[in-house]
Amino acid sequence: MGTRLVRRLSATVAAAIALVLCGSLVADAHIERPSYWPLPGPDCSISPCAGGKVPTPRSLASAIVPAQGSTTRVVCRPDSLKRLEASIKKARKSGYSIRPYDRRGFSATEARELRRINRALFAQCRYREIQPAVTASGNNDRVVVMPGLYTEPTSRSKPTHDKACDPYKLSTGAYSYKGETMCPNDANLIAVHGRAPGGGTDPDPPRVDRHGIPNLGKCIRCNLQLEGSGVSADDVVVDAGDPKSGNHGPRNSVKDVGIRADRADGFVLRNVTVRHANEHNVYVIETNGYLLDRFKAFYAGEYGLLTFVGDFGRTQNCEAAGNGDSGLYPGSGAKTNAGRDKRIYPKARYSQEIRYCDSHHNTSGYSGTDGNATWLHHNNFYDNGLGFTTDVFTAAGHPGFPQQGDLVENNHFFANNFNPYLPGSDVVPTVPVPVGTGMWIAGGNDNIIRNNTFSDNWRRGAMLFAVPDAFVCGPDAEPMPGCDPAKLSTSHRNHFYGNTMKGNGTDFWWDAFPFNVGNCWWGNGKVKTSPKHLPHCSNGKAPMLSVGFGNLANEAELLTCMADLKPGGPCPWFTSPTRPKGSTAAAPRAPGSWYEEKDKHPHDHGKGLRIDDALLAEVTCHSWHEATADQQKRILTKMRVFMGGQIDSPGARGATLSLDKATKVLDNACGLPVSGPFKLYKLYARTAAFTPQIR
Repeated sequence: MGTRLVRRLSATVAAAIALVLCGSLVADAHIERPSYWPLPGPDCSISPCAGGKVPTPRSLASAIVPAQGSTTRVVCRPDSLKRLEASIKKARKSGYSIRPYDRRGFSATEARELRRINRALFAQCRYREIQPAVTASGNNDRVVVMPGLYTEPTSRSKPTHDKACDPYKLSTGAYSYKGETMCPNDANLIAVHGRAPGGGTDPDPPRVDRHGIPNLGKCIRCNLQLEGSGVSADDVVVDAGDPKSGNHGPRNSVKDVGIRADRADGFVLRNVTVRHANEHNVYVIETNGYLLDRFKAFYAGEYGLLTFVGDFGRTQNCEAAGNGDSGLYPGSGAKTNAGRDKRIYPKARYSQEIRYCDSHHNTSGYSGTDGNATWLHHNNFYDNGLGFTTDVFTAAGHPGFPQQGDLVENNHFFANNFNPYLPGSDVVPTVPVPVGTGMWIAGGNDNIIRNNTFSDNWRRGAMLFAVPDAFVCGPDAEPMPGCDPAKLSTSHRNHFYGNTMKGNGTDFWWDAFPFNVGNCWWGNGKVKTSPKHLPHCSNGKAPMLSVGFGNLANEAELLTCMADLKPGGPCPWFTSPTRPKGSTAAAPRAPGSWYEEKDKHPHDHGKGLRIDDALLAEVTCHSWHEATADQQKRILTKMRVFMGGQIDSPGARGATLSLDKATKVLDNACGLPVSGPFKLYKLYARTAAFTPQIR
């Protein structure tokens, strides 16, 4: 292929990748303080040491036995024992559900033991709300929550985005860690802060090297275990919104986060359901060593579970459904294998593990910006708009570019044909996705996708496409580590093998970006692909044989769908795909009751729209339509300040847009019939990241 044609293809793809910015990628950077990976070693200033490994949970029975160096605090409702008895009776008759694809029986012996434990716990109960019990806890303590519905009236009554907390804001508008500890229930229904604030101030702008948390205070609540004492997670419900909605919508959220664990090394969460948070039901950040087990996360505005810049983390036996962005989001995991700093991580390993979870009926089942070194296995992703996405979008506070080193094996991605954009949807999507797709990787490197089943995804099974460096860090932006606008650093060395593909529209789809190298597909049986022939690289033994030369048809689709996202456009991604030949999946079920989001927060709509840094994560296209021209200008000014924050190197700033360009982008995107709940900062951020020529 001639050099001139390759350049023309590159230009075409470059324009096409603007799809990422305009909302196609699910996993966007959330507005959070600039964050750091904890150093991998354990903290042995307490005994047992905190962190350095996935914590081992303590049995529920041990909670009623006094233990040296640990205090158990019990939270209950007046009817906890009555609720427990009803749950036991039901479980004895018909079993109970860990997740939809893991239903278990319950023996008479198990029932007697659980009654015995809970009666002893009830006698010890001194709390009616969870937050006071957490606040009173110290290192190695545990909080046991008995069956009941917990709305946390004290913490939910605390003002959200309280002006009194403004002194603790960083230049990005997010609170410092000290601010989080001083205002724990500003955004969080329940907050677990594992460490005291350090003696200094958070670096602002952030440090270039994101290894090691600055101003790391001493452990004050490390190795905390928070658990429900019921038969299953269904028995203990933490509700950050409207409990009348049950495990469905509408949310009517009162807090942004249900349970937040911050710098909580050795944290264990077990056997609870969390629902209806405005952003994230469960949120674990800057934590060395955590276990999230037997939990359920329903109908959050953004993520059912968000883990961020963590290490030695395990998520297992979970269910996530109804979430506006994705069910599970492991963002910016410590880069402990491909691309790692060998001085800090001398031995390659995975920093996060997700196993035995069902994520379904979300806009996306899984998403992860710069979700590095994550091992996913034996999970089910189904009935979502998009089953799985990982990408390389990077903004201030979001380290880890480029995404690298996931192992995705022995999972089932099936029937991801749910269309949340249709009238009647009970899921309010905050981003656009290509309905009917099992997986896509946008710019990731060194990922292994093996021994999975992709079935009945009516548009596509798995997609891979590139995100050129020029759209992340140049040519006009300052450089950032690993990013060179003259190169293509992403979408290399991804291997797809041993997968079972059946009943999909197209099994494998690749943009074949010019000069992408090392991407290989082999041993996946008889498959339908685009392009027709994908490189097998001699069954992965010679990845240098795989080089992209561009694919005009696939590039044209990307360009059509996302370079000019506007009402009436020809992009097919928001329409439900037709059933392909060979699919045995039933048509997607009826979506449920449609509702408007205008009552979720009084500051998210109307002419009285209140705009400040802390609210950027909440402002939607609803707000854009109803704001005055002056308010729109204020929104964009705040967006520019946040997105222009320092990223990963001296002088490196996030990408921003001119006022005219940003206005046009949001006018177009917010004009789509389905876009009312879309988050403005996500639409803005992607456009800015991939429009480097406009500043």
